[in-house]
Amino acid sequence: MKRRTVGLLATAGIVIVGAVFVMSRDRGGVSVDVQPAARKAVFRSSVTASGQIVAQRYADIGSSVMGRLVELRVKEGDAVKAGQIVARIDAVQAAASAAAANARVKGSEADLRATADLLQSAQADLDAARARAQQAQLTLQRTRDLRKDGLVPVAELDGATAGADTAAAQVRSAEAALRRLQQGREAAERRLAETRADAARVADVLAKTDILAPISGIVTRLPVQEGEMVVMGIQGQLGTTLMTISDLAAIDAEVKVAEADVLRIQLNQSATVTLEAIPGESFTGRVVEIGASALPISGAGAAAREFRVKVRLDKPDQRLRPGLTCDAEVLTAERQNVLVVPLQAVVVRADNNDAKERTGVFVADGRAVRFQPVTTGLIGGLDIEVSGVNEGTPVVTGPFQALRDLKDGQAVRARTSS
Repeated sequence: MKRRTVGLLATAGIVIVGAVFVMSRDRGGVSVDVQPAARKAVFRSSVTASGQIVAQRYADIGSSVMGRLVELRVKEGDAVKAGQIVARIDAVQAAASAAAANARVKGSEADLRATADLLQSAQADLDAARARAQQAQLTLQRTRDLRKDGLVPVAELDGATAGADTAAAQVRSAEAALRRLQQGREAAERRLAETRADAARVADVLAKTDILAPISGIVTRLPVQEGEMVVMGIQGQLGTTLMTISDLAAIDAEVKVAEADVLRIQLNQSATVTLEAIPGESFTGRVVEIGASALPISGAGAAAREFRVKVRLDKPDQRLRPGLTCDAEVLTAERQNVLVVPLQAVVVRADNNDAKERTGVFVADGRAVRFQPVTTGLIGGLDIEVSGVNEGTPVVTGPFQALRDLKDGQAVRARTSS
């Protein structure tokens, strides 16, 4: 019984001490950090993003033919000229196909010449048949005239008539033969065109066994070795990438910008690029490209969308190589003589009159705070541009928990933040 009584008395004592502490804290107010609104001569707003260095122009070189890589004429880091042979694919099958196609072309040409000769002979036969028909027609006419005068018998007239009919039939036969040969010539011409097209195709395949550099630049990637099999890209499947050639005369920093910041970026805005590989140095540039659509989301848990932005460096450095990671700071706005407060000082509170939410700051007024509506502007780093308060006005900046629950007119104990 005595132990239970002692425990109850101890608990009551703790409760009383806690109540006294809370009451004394309420009378003293909530402890808050205060910082005066300051004016900056130059206030800049910028967007930061990370990415990598890329060449303005580059080409991933694949192969248009399938075969074994028998010769590799460059190594990574070599300089190449446009049109230079950088690799060769086994050309035995392609050369054999080209030889067969050329033989078919020659055969088709010979067929066409033979058909032309036959056509010429058929034309001569037709001319001869027409001459005979004309002669037979004249003979028939003279025989008819003589028969009218009774100078020739009927049998001779019948023979002349039969001769004229025979000659006309021979003309029709010669014309039909000529038409057949003309159709044969057209077919031979089509076969020749087909074989020539096939020869051009296989010649192109043979030529493409020599891999040419499409642009001048540096071999920045070479993932293959001599002796490997090279395959072509088909629908749904990528082909073999032999190498990447980059023109390092112009260098870009390709960064990924969050969707919350991308609308603040405009073309030709200045930017500063830094690299971990070259500490202590920075490179200036300008925005030259802004993605029109968001990049694909990588990973199932990713929710934020990002946009690709390219910054063209003003002075490319020979030390820069595609693939180096970099950070870019894009200057989106700059103003003179701007009044700013810390970004965390700006809060949203409901108006007591119409319950409409308003943006503002809490101003330390003696031992209490007063909610002061403000108009916000540029955001630069950890500060934000405001209007609606005077320079030097003590503004509550934290702590976050206290600022979140702070109310207009609440008692506080202000302490100046460093």
